[in-house]
Amino acid sequence: MVKRPTAPVAPTAPVTPVAPVAPVAPVAPAALFTARPSRSRLLRLLVPLGAVPLCALSLSSCTQGTPAPPTGPSAAPPTPLLSAAPHEPAQRQERIAPLPVPAARLARLPAATTYATLRRAPRDPDPFRPVDGLVVHPRREQVIYARPGGPPVGVLPPTQLAGPTWVPVVERLPGWDRVLLPSRPNRSTGWLYTGGGGVRVVRSTYRVEVGLAARRLTVFDGDREVGSWPVAVGAPGTPTPRGRTFLLASLAPTPATYSPLFLALGAHSGTLRTFEGGPGTIALHGWPDRTAFGRAVSHGCVRVPAAALRLLSTIPLGSPVLITG
Repeated sequence: MVKRPTAPVAPTAPVTPVAPVAPVAPVAPAALFTARPSRSRLLRLLVPLGAVPLCALSLSSCTQGTPAPPTGPSAAPPTPLLSAAPHEPAQRQERIAPLPVPAARLARLPAATTYATLRRAPRDPDPFRPVDGLVVHPRREQVIYARPGGPPVGVLPPTQLAGPTWVPVVERLPGWDRVLLPSRPNRSTGWLYTGGGGVRVVRSTYRVEVGLAARRLTVFDGDREVGSWPVAVGAPGTPTPRGRTFLLASLAPTPATYSPLFLALGAHSGTLRTFEGGPGTIALHGWPDRTAFGRAVSHGCVRVPAAALRLLSTIPLGSPVLITG
């Protein structure tokens, strides 16, 4: 899971060259996970695809018997190129208007971050179905609704962990996108009204698949497999959560630790409410002891070899991750 923030590193990779995401300079370390930040603080941390601090993000799978830090990807990779996506579903349907949200009610809505619990957010109706790679970035705060035309359940901020928010689309209706959310409970979703602007919709060709039974991680670019490795997954008492999730943030720990990068996912431990002061966010990260790979020994995170981490660090934020049993 995730520990303290460090410096965010933007996962990037060439996809279909269209509108590139603009690079931003790295930010100074900030304590992002030791205390729950306010929504205004999250908005002050606007840093698109740069290096995000990890000094406060506590990872559930990571620190027991910590070996010496390995070498690996520590500098921000090139900015990813994502292909522009059509903004409306192909079929013609009547567009549903969003329910107006008064300012007083808007101020009380929880921000959909890795710290939050969105009790009224609808669950993912098909958590093992692959998605088509559409990802959404809110350019400003966007209200999350329970359904098109339904009540609000939260607010999606434009940043997560000092980097830009990118979330995958799992369902589309005219003017609306249903997205996966980074909050508890796992498999939380919500509907964004995209008909009013304020969002960017693009497509990532990458996806990551983790097989818990096989203890293997595989990366695809479209239909092409670009890498596959044995990995360590959650132990029986702290299992890695299953279902579809996504790459939420890329974090570089300072000072250096056993992994040069932690790739936080939009999922949490089902058994640990917190981990070393953090919210129990699951991550993909390195591990210098190769004997761990192929075993179920972590606190829920997925420990990967250095070569896998190098490739994963180039994948755009918001890209889907499917974890199966």
